[in-house]
Amino acid sequence: MKKKILFVINTLGGAGAEMALLELLEKLEKENEKTKDVQYEISLYVLMGQGELVKKLPKEVLLKNKSYQPLSVLQKEGRYFMYRTILKTMFVRGTVFCLLPYLLSSLADMLKRRKVLPDKLLWRVLSDGGERFAEEYDLAVAYLEGGSAYYVADHVRAKKKAAFIHIDYTKAGYTRKLDRDCYLKYDAIFPIGEDVKQQFLKVYPECAGRTKVFHNIIDTEKIKTKASLPGGFSDDFDGIRLLTVGRLTEQKSYPTAIRAMKKIKEKHKNVRWYVLGEGPERKRLEHLIDSLGLQEDFILSGSVENPYPYYKSADIYVHATGFEGKSIAIQEAQTLGLPIIASESNREQIENGVDGILCRLEPEAVSEAVCRMMEDEKLRNRYREASLKKNVVYEKDMELLTGLLFR
Repeated sequence: MKKKILFVINTLGGAGAEMALLELLEKLEKENEKTKDVQYEISLYVLMGQGELVKKLPKEVLLKNKSYQPLSVLQKEGRYFMYRTILKTMFVRGTVFCLLPYLLSSLADMLKRRKVLPDKLLWRVLSDGGERFAEEYDLAVAYLEGGSAYYVADHVRAKKKAAFIHIDYTKAGYTRKLDRDCYLKYDAIFPIGEDVKQQFLKVYPECAGRTKVFHNIIDTEKIKTKASLPGGFSDDFDGIRLLTVGRLTEQKSYPTAIRAMKKIKEKHKNVRWYVLGEGPERKRLEHLIDSLGLQEDFILSGSVENPYPYYKSADIYVHATGFEGKSIAIQEAQTLGLPIIASESNREQIENGVDGILCRLEPEAVSEAVCRMMEDEKLRNRYREASLKKNVVYEKDMELLTGLLFR
């Protein structure tokens, strides 16, 4: 028996949600290998038609895009392609005319939030201008908020529909008016953590009965294998290495980390902080690093193909970010047994004083937590052991998704 599943995502770049989707697709492909009774025929549609992770798609996944560019939106060429796609959708396909009613209907919310939300409006435009598929699917899955959720709700024929939520919906700038109440059209909604779930239900309380937590799936054995491959830090530094993995975006609060490093260096000289990731905030962060004289101490290492040897060689993992859902980077650090310092918004993954340190998202608090862990090797070792024990593989969550096919 075959079951046709369509996944939709906004782009296929190197962010955490995109990586989690690849793991989920690989998991479904392995399910096909285990049994012949039910075979999943998996398709993927990328709304923006771009992203470098396309080369890592499982071989059995059918990419539905008529045209696709394996370009990162962080690259110059990738940004140009993105702008062309937006303009083509707006003017050639005529979706520009839908902007006005959304602008008017969202005006009150925008004024209340004191910010304009052009990216949210553009996702609506891109959704309405996306490709159309004649076939009906057994299950259609919107793997991200915004464009993906709008597209699956309004433009995909499917017996069942599911949507994933990866962010704090109350802070992300979405509104029910802009959504067209799209989540009421879904049979199941999967927030990636309990906090994410509670924030979503503040906006859509009537969806409580169909909303269940679906944790990010990571392949722990693959991570451990990749951590043993050649790579990692290439300098000859012999001090304490702090590591953060994540895109250089405003959401990640890197200025807080940089200012914290300035305070750390006042107490400890033999320490460096490395960041793996690329993004639009690089120039601004480099300017701040230069202004504080931290060129040799706070290192923006860029994106790397295999980050896991860096995890393995680091002494402390620091995740000082604003709320972003459930962090895959923290899960990876736990898999490799790193002691972790994280901001208080990550309390669902870190129990303060048990398997890591939680601190306020302020330079003083972050620097105090780092100095405390640096100065206490026994504490670091205790947290290493706790991280290894904390790592959990959420195998049963798959049944929440595949179970929709038989309801």
